[in-house]
Amino acid sequence: MGEGEGELKLLGTLVSPYVVRVRIVLNQKGLKYEYFEQDVINKGELLLKYNPIHKKVPVLIHNNRPVCESLVILQYIDEVWSEYGPSVLPTDLYERAMARFWAVYIDDKVFF
Repeated sequence: MGEGEGELKLLGTLVSPYVVRVRIVLNQKGLKYEYFEQDVINKGELLLKYNPIHKKVPVLIHNNRPVCESLVILQYIDEVWSEYGPSVLPTDLYERAMARFWAVYIDDKVFF
């Protein structure tokens, strides 16, 4: 089985901007995935199993292996499914660094 093949699931909540950014990229890449809405107050079995350290959404589960944290998930999607849809990050290395800078800045200063 190739790296980009197999089952794809997303644990999230509809109101989370972190989950929304992952859903946008999954859809931009045209990837089929199963979505599981999570109660972030009464954490369910799936969330505790696949993100036992932070116990937060989003969690992308690819072939039963979890990837946590939205920016890490976006990079994972972009690398595994590079042949699907446009790249999430610019090809120019400086522009790519700036995009990462602003993504972290927004996470730290806007969504905190």
